[in-house]
Amino acid sequence: MTASPALTSRQQSRLRPPPLPEARGPLSAAVTDLLRGSAAGSALAAVPPLDACSPYGDDLQLALYVLYELHYQGFQDVPDSLEWDSGLLAHRAALENRFMGALRRDVPIDPAETAEQALDELQLEPVGDDGTGVSYFLRDEGGIEHLRAYAAARSLYHLKEADPHAWVLPRLHGRAKAAMVAVEFDEFGGGRAEEIHAQLFADLMADLGLDTTYGHYVDAAPAEALATVNLMSLFGLHRALRAALVGHFAAVEVTSSPGSRRLAEAMRRVDAGPAAVRFYTEHVTADAVHEQVVRHDVVGGLLEAEPHLDADVVFGIHATTYLEDRLSAALLSAWHEGRTGLRDTGTNAGDRQVFDADRPST
Repeated sequence: MTASPALTSRQQSRLRPPPLPEARGPLSAAVTDLLRGSAAGSALAAVPPLDACSPYGDDLQLALYVLYELHYQGFQDVPDSLEWDSGLLAHRAALENRFMGALRRDVPIDPAETAEQALDELQLEPVGDDGTGVSYFLRDEGGIEHLRAYAAARSLYHLKEADPHAWVLPRLHGRAKAAMVAVEFDEFGGGRAEEIHAQLFADLMADLGLDTTYGHYVDAAPAEALATVNLMSLFGLHRALRAALVGHFAAVEVTSSPGSRRLAEAMRRVDAGPAAVRFYTEHVTADAVHEQVVRHDVVGGLLEAEPHLDADVVFGIHATTYLEDRLSAALLSAWHEGRTGLRDTGTNAGDRQVFDADRPST
């Protein structure tokens, strides 16, 4: 039997849970205090009424993110048994209700709109390819510092790419399940560990001189970035929202190929490195194929079996667009003002965190 190759230090770092992030207010402080072993009553006593907290703000979004991470890689010195702690789950449910209530309010759905129509709208590229979103900015004028900040914010998802969507697999049937598994198989490297998309993103980060440790940039990530990741976990962990997760996945796949093409061009323009370019060129080709599979077989198969879920697919599509637009607006506003868009963590001088403090993991 051939011995398995030794794990690199970067791969070994993925086996270690990250430390708990710093709290951003009473909601997230209550959660992190509980996970550090504080008594539930004293920790929750400081929690203000949820209707007084911004559903999209740093405090609530970080609290949700931490609770969701218990279902992924967990945290250092936090017992795995707390994943299903009834008190934490009840607290998470209250936070989710606040988040979902805001999304239902801010993402109105036309009852006449179908999933097919919603996906068609996503494919409408600006005339002349002169859009104003993040990928256009990065392609046309972004510097290496913008690309590093963007990668740091996106690392919250991409270092566990496709994991949230895997929650939907037991909740699909027949054609939809088979097609979803086929797409996920590609996302997870087609059986090759070095080709797992999360690994490819870690390689991209190394080319950009960023720390590739899972969870390293949580403290620096703005609330808007946390919300985009939380949406996937929210949809994925609730069977009742399975169609919304399919809508989310379809929205990502439909928009990924053209956006990835622009980001690959941005990486080439600043000579970011071959792995940085490759992550996005891989998505240009793969996601163009995935788009058709997801539209016709995942969404189509789901709605063929359960046509009453069409509106939920539409909601998933529009909720995804809404939160992505909020993140895009926050980053572009910061970049136009000469900031990175990342939070000041207090230890790495905020906007310098992705410039001076980090070096690639080996």
